[in-house]
Amino acid sequence: MLATDVTRLASRLPEVVEGAHNGNPDFRLAGRIFATLWLEEERLVVRLTPADIATLDEEAPGLLTPIEGAWGRRGWTNLDLWDADEAFVGLVLLAAWRRLAPALLDDESP
Repeated sequence: MLATDVTRLASRLPEVVEGAHNGNPDFRLAGRIFATLWLEEERLVVRLTPADIATLDEEAPGLLTPIEGAWGRRGWTNLDLWDADEAFVGLVLLAAWRRLAPALLDDESP
């Protein structure tokens, strides 16, 4: 999976704005980051709930790994892009987006 594919998938979600975080592209909803692309490392970092992580891990075991330390305890999770297909990345982005989406936007989700 390429970074351009991730950008395309993220931009399909309602009200998403692309920004930059530590020199890396990120995706925001209402000003809050829900995903960041680490281009050099070819990984996506997303913020998920424990329930989302469990569900997604059943879909594709071992692809998601929590970030170490406090960030990981807050739900920030790594996804190596080389190992993931488009359908799975789309599910991960949607789960992270929904974590931030207001109820009104969530009704419009793809």
